[in-house]
Amino acid sequence: MAAVGSGGSPAAAGPGAVSAGTLEPGTTTAAHRRLKYISLAVLVVQNASLILSIRYARTLPGDRFFATTAVVMAEVLKGLTCLLLLFAQKRGNVKHLVLFLHEAVLVQYVDTLKLAVPSLIYTLQNNLQYVAISNLPAATFQVTYQLKILTTALFSVLMLNRSLSRLQWASLLLLFTGVAIVQAQQAGGGSPRPLDQNPGAGLAAVVASCLSSGFAGVYFEKILKGSSGSVWLRNLQLGLFGTALGLVGLWWAEGTAVAHRGFFFGYTPAVWGVVLNQAFGGLLVAVVVKYADNILKGFATSLSIVLSTVASIRLFGFHVDPLFALGAGLVIGAVYLYSLPRGAAKAIASASASTSGPCTHQQPPGQPPPPQLSSHRGDVSTEPLLPKSVLVK
Repeated sequence: MAAVGSGGSPAAAGPGAVSAGTLEPGTTTAAHRRLKYISLAVLVVQNASLILSIRYARTLPGDRFFATTAVVMAEVLKGLTCLLLLFAQKRGNVKHLVLFLHEAVLVQYVDTLKLAVPSLIYTLQNNLQYVAISNLPAATFQVTYQLKILTTALFSVLMLNRSLSRLQWASLLLLFTGVAIVQAQQAGGGSPRPLDQNPGAGLAAVVASCLSSGFAGVYFEKILKGSSGSVWLRNLQLGLFGTALGLVGLWWAEGTAVAHRGFFFGYTPAVWGVVLNQAFGGLLVAVVVKYADNILKGFATSLSIVLSTVASIRLFGFHVDPLFALGAGLVIGAVYLYSLPRGAAKAIASASASTSGPCTHQQPPGQPPPPQLSSHRGDVSTEPLLPKSVLVK
């Protein structure tokens, strides 16, 4: 994402950004390219490592930790981290921080309460992810979880009246087909699975998680459009609600067992690794995601699927058969096509049309080309939404 200066003109965000009048192409381009590659690496590692670490921690022999406690701990750590970052922004002045939080959280309580609904949904989503990953291979979950692109697109069309290009609709159909093939492979028993795993429950949890992710992201944008507040403030507010709602969910689902065995029952270094990944991995992504355009995010998702599959083969004995490879390939292709900006999509369509016959309209020589419509108009792929990784939920 581009940072906009006080004058309203887009400026490169982060190191290497200079004003338009003093642009140094070589230095700026090289620095921006490095930041994009770093962003790609962070997005890929975070997306893949979280799923793999949860799968690893949930399949270890021995006492199994309570997933609801891990969700609560991640919320607490994220909230405390955001509080420390806000404290640093106030240059260590406790009085200024208290006054700022009083104004932002209590005085502007309407904006704070607006975050209760997405926080509830994200807390539910985090718990559903544990259920899904506990019952599905990591690679299968990673592929199926891309249905969140479909649900986000549909909710944005329904709730925000956005429009999708024909290429995007085609990519969503391709995405659904790929996920269906992967699930058919899973239902057919393509890979051996432990007796305590229920693929049906895992699929239901993934679908519910994707629906909640799509709705929460669109709802978050709808209610907070035009409101002020930094990423850290919003995540602190989300963390406050998330901790409270997570404790309610813990009490409702596993309260008796947690009271009997203890909050940290079954916690191992692997479990703490999952909690820390959830808490800080999302915050790290929130920092670097502004350097990644939509195509880069599409590549990151595709590489995450490949990395999760390779790691699952090595760590969990996952078997890749032709049906899974076909479905995963369709999903990877669909993610890439959906992430293309509309200008590139039109170029692809034009190239396809030119191969089928001669061009019926050409621009006369010496005349300027007609003005182009903005590629941001009604385009979900330009990401006005704050994705889950940015919201750090």
